Amino acid sequence: MADARAAKLRRLWLNVHLWIGVGLATLLIPILLSGALLVWHDEIDARINPHRYAVTGTQVALPPAVYLSKAAEAAAKNLAGLRATALRYPEPGWPVRVVMRPENREPGARPQIVTVFLDPPTAAVLDVMEFRSSFFGFLHVFHENLTIPEYSGRQIVGWVGVGMLIMSLTGIWLWWPRGSGLLLGLRWTRSARFTFNLHHLLGFWISIPLAVVSLTGIYLAFPQTARTVMSSMATMNQQPPRGGQPAQHTTLTADRALEIAVKAAPNAEPVALFLPMQQRGESGLSWRVQMAGRGDALSATIDDRSGQVNVVRLQSGDRTAAWIRWIHEGSHSGPVWAVVVFLTGIFPSIFAVTGIIMWLRKRSDRKTLDTKRASPRLRPAE
Repeated sequence: MADARAAKLRRLWLNVHLWIGVGLATLLIPILLSGALLVWHDEIDARINPHRYAVTGTQVALPPAVYLSKAAEAAAKNLAGLRATALRYPEPGWPVRVVMRPENREPGARPQIVTVFLDPPTAAVLDVMEFRSSFFGFLHVFHENLTIPEYSGRQIVGWVGVGMLIMSLTGIWLWWPRGSGLLLGLRWTRSARFTFNLHHLLGFWISIPLAVVSLTGIYLAFPQTARTVMSSMATMNQQPPRGGQPAQHTTLTADRALEIAVKAAPNAEPVALFLPMQQRGESGLSWRVQMAGRGDALSATIDDRSGQVNVVRLQSGDRTAAWIRWIHEGSHSGPVWAVVVFLTGIFPSIFAVTGIIMWLRKRSDRKTLDTKRASPRLRPAE
């Protein structure tokens, strides 16, 4: 009785595993492959476009206004009507980046993002890139929302992640050896079929990391729901306003805003400077500076009119949310985890091919068996 119940349960999980894989393969494979490439997007991009990363030194030697001015001049030669929205300070050996957006974007128009790459010591312009037109820009957008605008594409990706999570967990159940020990399940020759052994062995070793990457991807795909759940369990800072138009006139300069932030947090180094954005229905403007120091991350918000600064440190919920993103991206966790995340994007393509081969072969074997059973048996002559 117990064996019959276990066989039925196994059949159920096998069907769930099979039909989710067959149904979602056309979406899963490109989403996962794009994620694998994005693990090393800067490193690969540096190989493809070496001029973009040809820095002459590591020291960020100039004030923000110089980088912003150089970026504005370079962007104006390619596209008119752009204003800087962010200046991102680099890790050693990488360029300074200035992100620019149109001054006035029509409602419903595709958001345009232009990145200007600058040499840290000299502010020399290395390249101007329209984000969505670049190879990795397309991969980012596709991996996040399948290039479908608003949240519908993001939600599709999230539900695909739910399917991948279910397949990871059911795969562990199906891999588990029946009637034998755990170590016997790790052997290569569980079957005479190469595809079976490859599917089961690679699947076992990658199943837990694949479940983790899927779960973190689900969190990122439903940001409002995820933030609500996270804030119910841990303290989180209020999110800064999103969207808006780049402010055309400000009271403070970028240099002065950064000076105020550094003075308020003297032991921290700036990571990014966000210029004021004009929000609909609001008259006030604020600068924001992300900073890091002594293992702590903080954010300084500077009122553009009064110069008053408010420094807040990341709360436990903010740190957890940041770790979830880093785990999913394979960043900030060392090269070993980066390789593991890369493999979670590569192996499922192998699973799709071997799984379909196994399914088709099983169908063929079943048809052959049914044919043999249906064929009349000749009685031996008396």
